[in-house]
Amino acid sequence: MRSPEQIAESIRSIFNNFADNWIMVVEAVFLFLLIYFVLKTLWENNAKKLIAVYVLLLVCTGVVTLFSEHLGADLYYIFLMLMSLFFLLLFSVEIKRSIWNIAGKRTHPVQGAQTAKNNAVSARADEYISGIVKAVQSLSKSNTGALIVLSNGNLPKEIVDSGVTLNANISNQLIEGIFIPKAPLHDGAMVIYGDKIQAAGCFLPLTQKDFPKDYGTRHRAGIGVTEVADVSTIIVSEETGIVSYVKRGEITRYVDSESLKKYLKEYYWKEFNSGAKKP
Repeated sequence: MRSPEQIAESIRSIFNNFADNWIMVVEAVFLFLLIYFVLKTLWENNAKKLIAVYVLLLVCTGVVTLFSEHLGADLYYIFLMLMSLFFLLLFSVEIKRSIWNIAGKRTHPVQGAQTAKNNAVSARADEYISGIVKAVQSLSKSNTGALIVLSNGNLPKEIVDSGVTLNANISNQLIEGIFIPKAPLHDGAMVIYGDKIQAAGCFLPLTQKDFPKDYGTRHRAGIGVTEVADVSTIIVSEETGIVSYVKRGEITRYVDSESLKKYLKEYYWKEFNSGAKKP
């Protein structure tokens, strides 16, 4: 273990070498920026407990390195970088999202034009939402079963190809017509992608989780597809007319028109702001 005099001498030598060794200056700046970026990432993602753990590890390993005769500064630098990378990997998805958001802002620098575009997008979305809600309400009142998939273009191709390609404009009349009992496509799922009814009569994978017995094939399919793809579904029960929606395998039942509008607005906000190419 080092004596206090040896520690003081090591610290003095580090500062004395800063002026003569530019590599040490670069290393110090890099480490400072790395620590700042890790702390910033943890703070923005509300991971305050991890901030405490990260700072505690920094301080403890620094103290151990300072008092140890066998552990040098180089080993501390390596440990610090590996530890920082570990914490950053925990939030890799959030970091990517932040980078994409910054890139998106740089791509659309004209605020006035962007505002006008957002207003136009909002008007279009409201039109589609109104049509879907009106159709779902009508289907619910008549106890007509329906299953609608809200896709973001990432639905597996085999699922879309299992039905009939339509690429038709969204309208409540068309949605209701497709799900009329004994209609050719009424048993399958309808896929809505952006401003189009992409396909109908599609077959979906069934969830393997345990659900109540009153969850029939339509409900199990509506849940199952959200477990294998990043999509959402709307389900109308044929037996009771109850409207449900599903996100990430979690089903919400007894959905009223206002809740459905809010749910659809969230979908269309993501869809039209994702920059995805429409079919």
